[in-house]
Amino acid sequence: MFRRSARPGLAGSALLVGSLVAAGVAAAGPSLADPPRPEPEYTITVDPASAGVPISDTMYGVFFEDINYAADGGLYAELVRNRSFEFLPVDNQSFTGLTAWTPGAEAGGSGTAATVDDDSRLNDRNRTYLRLDLDNSDGGRYGVTNSGYNSGIAVEAGKRYDFSVWARTDAAGNQLTVRLVDADGRRLAEPQRLRVHGDEWTRYTATFTAHRTSDLGRLVVLAGGTGTVRLDMVSLFPQETFRGRANGLRKDLAQKIEALRPGFVRFPGGCLVNTGSMYGYDAGSGWERARSFQWKDTVGPVETRATNANFWGYNQSYGLGYFEYFQFAEDIGAMPLPVVPALVTGCGQNQATVDEELLARHISDTLDLIEFANGPVSSTWGGLRAEMGHPEPFGLTHVGVGNEENLPDEFFANFRRFRAAIEAQHPEITVVSNSGPDDQGATFDRLWQLNRADGVELVDEHYYNSPAWFLQNNDRYDSYDRAGPKVFLGEYASQDNKLFNSLAEAAYMTGLERNADIVEMASYAPLLANIDHVQWRPDLIWFDNDESWGTTSYQVQKLFMTNVGDRTVPSEATGPTLGTQPITGRIGLSTWATSATYDDVTVTAPDGTVLFSDDFSTGAGQWTPVANRGSWSVVDGAYTQSDTAALDTMVAAAEITATDYDLSLTATKNAGAEGFLIGFGVKDAGNFYWWNLGGWNNTQGAVEKATNGAKETLIAKPNQVTTGTTYDITVKVRGDRVTLLLDGEVWGEFVDDQVTRPFAQVVTRDDATGDLLVKVVNAQEKAAVTRIDLGDLPVRSHARMTVISGDPGQQNTRSAEPIQPVTTQLTGVASSFTHTFEPYSVTFIRIRTK
Repeated sequence: MFRRSARPGLAGSALLVGSLVAAGVAAAGPSLADPPRPEPEYTITVDPASAGVPISDTMYGVFFEDINYAADGGLYAELVRNRSFEFLPVDNQSFTGLTAWTPGAEAGGSGTAATVDDDSRLNDRNRTYLRLDLDNSDGGRYGVTNSGYNSGIAVEAGKRYDFSVWARTDAAGNQLTVRLVDADGRRLAEPQRLRVHGDEWTRYTATFTAHRTSDLGRLVVLAGGTGTVRLDMVSLFPQETFRGRANGLRKDLAQKIEALRPGFVRFPGGCLVNTGSMYGYDAGSGWERARSFQWKDTVGPVETRATNANFWGYNQSYGLGYFEYFQFAEDIGAMPLPVVPALVTGCGQNQATVDEELLARHISDTLDLIEFANGPVSSTWGGLRAEMGHPEPFGLTHVGVGNEENLPDEFFANFRRFRAAIEAQHPEITVVSNSGPDDQGATFDRLWQLNRADGVELVDEHYYNSPAWFLQNNDRYDSYDRAGPKVFLGEYASQDNKLFNSLAEAAYMTGLERNADIVEMASYAPLLANIDHVQWRPDLIWFDNDESWGTTSYQVQKLFMTNVGDRTVPSEATGPTLGTQPITGRIGLSTWATSATYDDVTVTAPDGTVLFSDDFSTGAGQWTPVANRGSWSVVDGAYTQSDTAALDTMVAAAEITATDYDLSLTATKNAGAEGFLIGFGVKDAGNFYWWNLGGWNNTQGAVEKATNGAKETLIAKPNQVTTGTTYDITVKVRGDRVTLLLDGEVWGEFVDDQVTRPFAQVVTRDDATGDLLVKVVNAQEKAAVTRIDLGDLPVRSHARMTVISGDPGQQNTRSAEPIQPVTTQLTGVASSFTHTFEPYSVTFIRIRTK
């Protein structure tokens, strides 16, 4: 049984549990012919007379990062890929200046096409351009074709598209012929012709009206005549952008985000904020590529903005820049929350700047950012905002500093300097700190210690975990110090896109709302994913070049975000939970981008009985592949994995059924990026525990638990593995308690005794209407018969009920979106009534009060 309060120490409160049956509830009394109703297994007691906690208007929002091609080729509506010919191998080893472009000729034309960076460039930030040296015969044309993102450029019959190009010529004049065609060369719109005059960069424009629909379009730009024609910033934009904005956003994606009614937009990341070289402009080599995201690179006319190597392995054009982010947040009624680099890299890079001048510049840049957002038009940066079309301030109230830093003391030293500078000039701005990349561990603990001691107002937490973790940690924030910093849960998700993941997230969100006095803001992450360019999953909204679809988590997030309520109503629930099991199963050996050698593997009972032993003197016949990756062989009487590129190479042996045992072995790193992965409790490729030594580019050690392919971290601390050193490793398992020894010293220990609660609830009130919002999650295969007691609150007998339910393994995809909310009328509602919640469902009941 379990019992949980609307906030710690609040008497007479309880959790709403279960999941609703969309068919509704029968009328009050059964007839003699009715079958007996099952007894309620769950009870919910609501105390509507007691005061709950207020829920912030910014409780739920969205986090946008340019990952998975979310900006270029995604939310940013530009249809031309590599429009300024700035793609380089530093962005991606496969890139060149002509990526997405194909040279070609027609009607006897000829010439050469090359990308060039010389003194004829468009400007110092937009350095590379296309040079066409023409040798056309009469009527011939030579030029390039762009294939866009995904499989082509999507155009729709009847819609208008604006073309523009910056061009110059050293000839008397050259005619550009610009076409929209499909993959077979058939016209999608009438060709446009432009005459280029003069050897100074000039912007030329035209408009297409598509007369056929295709998602396989190509943009063809051909030059006639002779001489040299230079082209840059070749652009094709749909006129129909979100809110009709110039340089705007793709309408369907922006509308899906708007439909969530987010209270805030956090941007632009994420790992791309604080990674990269951290350097700036160099007059000799131009803009340093792979530098941290710096807002000044992203404002002003698009042709003057820098491009940069994206942390996620591609080029970012910065066409979607800080002005566009602020504009989008305003358009959808959300609070903007920009995040600036703290000059301490995270996301596995783990470096801190020692350049005082550079740090001072970034602090000054952050003050300039506040001026850009809020300053008067008479100020330097407020004036630029006005020139870009927005004389009124954007109303910035929050600025985040840093993201997922693994060097807590170095980060916090810099954070203090940012905060002091901001508070000195802008005491009205809330400066947001963070707690590192995980939900617990040494970095998390140290950063929370520093944040508390320094009186930080808001701390950004991030974690991606298994569905089991979310079902086991609904009470995470119940015990947080009410006098300490508030929490901004800036990134979280269950590690897949199936309905069961969404239900686990929904169950967890009831705990966020119950603790709305601690959790002020929360955003699922990542937001967007281009189906052909994926660096991370799961994601909330998926798209290709002309379609988009919301995942099951999108539907759940939308249900919560559009039905928040103004305050919690104290409630309490009782019902069964799921207990833990001892850690049994096979033992495993694995590596990650590393060659390692293992030897003398032994499993013994506490009394010394040998349960398994292998010194590989007779080969490795006892071991079988789990992941089917890597190159394993016995070398000099030990078991070696030699492939330094292979990820997760697990092999397993022995079925350990004992609940108490010791696993011992030796391990030596031969080469590669990381260290060792020692498996235990291995059931299959998606269900196991492993001790990760030298993980995260040889910076961290951790024990991770995988459940149906999704991992959660049970213990973590800084750790490195030295190449060529042999380590003695022991894992002591006692039921659900594990002790880890490295070279005979206790490295760490944990107990995996979390109780799983598949049934969760919260109740909130809409102050404007007086409605109660009863939110119930039943993330299990059985229906939950539930008695709901609203005290003496007089309510109407009919309520509006919305249910999301289905097969827990279902997903919404491009071809089908089976998981959708269904809204019906629920009858038989009273101050006390029984309802059966569907298996695998989330249900919202809006109850009208009299």
